[in-house]
Amino acid sequence: MPAHKLPRHHSSVAIGFVSGILSGLPRFGWKPVEILNRAGIATSLLKDKHARIPVTRYAALYRLITEQLDDEAFALFSRPLRRGSFEFLCRGALSAATLEEALQRIARFLRIILDDFAVDLETTRGSAVLTITQRQPLPVGKAGRVFACEWLLRMIHGLAAWLVARPLALDEAAFPYPPPPHAADYELVFAPRCTFNAARLEARFSLDALALPIRRDEAALRLFLIDAPASITTLYRRDRTLATRVRAALRAALPEHRPLPEIARSLFLSPRTLHRRLKEEGSSFQAIKDGVRRDLAIEWLSKTARPLSSIAADLGYADASAFYRAFAAWTGEGPREYRRRNER
Repeated sequence: MPAHKLPRHHSSVAIGFVSGILSGLPRFGWKPVEILNRAGIATSLLKDKHARIPVTRYAALYRLITEQLDDEAFALFSRPLRRGSFEFLCRGALSAATLEEALQRIARFLRIILDDFAVDLETTRGSAVLTITQRQPLPVGKAGRVFACEWLLRMIHGLAAWLVARPLALDEAAFPYPPPPHAADYELVFAPRCTFNAARLEARFSLDALALPIRRDEAALRLFLIDAPASITTLYRRDRTLATRVRAALRAALPEHRPLPEIARSLFLSPRTLHRRLKEEGSSFQAIKDGVRRDLAIEWLSKTARPLSSIAADLGYADASAFYRAFAAWTGEGPREYRRRNER
């Protein structure tokens, strides 16, 4: 199958990620065509915004650039991240007791080696929030800035999931730029809900995940470093498979409320197995149901003039007051205030 006709799934990568990873090469006199040829990627694909390449080719391109530039961040930042930076980032986090401590160490380490972005960990409204704030202009253009944000989040998220030895699902992510041409892939790479034009990059996940113990050791790290960081920054996310199916089933059923046992039967699972597997993915039935309702409420309030009573009924609420309380818990403000603010 030709590279540009590859399906949109885990085996292929959108060409937008390729354009981004090449952005820093001209700073050091490298022509992208040279690297692409060595990685076996046709340069003509860069002109087709719908093109895709095999993930194996992308991984090869990733390694070629870091080797040629001696920069694990592809010359995207004001100073290079010399080869070995990722290894010491891992070693700094490996002896942490919990994921929260590991993420705090990762943030401190990146502040030492990275001048352009600040990474922080916050907690708010029952969620943990990984934030990435730009501190100074990057020496690359828009495509480079987009890729720098994509790469940094994927690297931190991938490392965190490896440290706790389990999928670490992101509930939503907000990015500080307009939707790029490959934005349709963001749900496959980052989170089921992605928004854009935010003030800073924010990735939300379960607050409970911060207490997860670090389960990797020195022996596991040696094996991990054979392919990392390329292995965790190029592959599409494989978590939330079941959560995505539950989300789709709940959304399709609205305004009817389908309880967990009914959803479990439709997925050929027992309620206990569904509950356990969702927990393993870092989610829960209630959290998914709330997420479906929240996302639809925000979409309808922002893009339609539908009455609030109609929105409440279509989301399966018995009355408008229950919807008001739920929306305020999600966003910190009532639905009327939210709609008014977004009309300005």
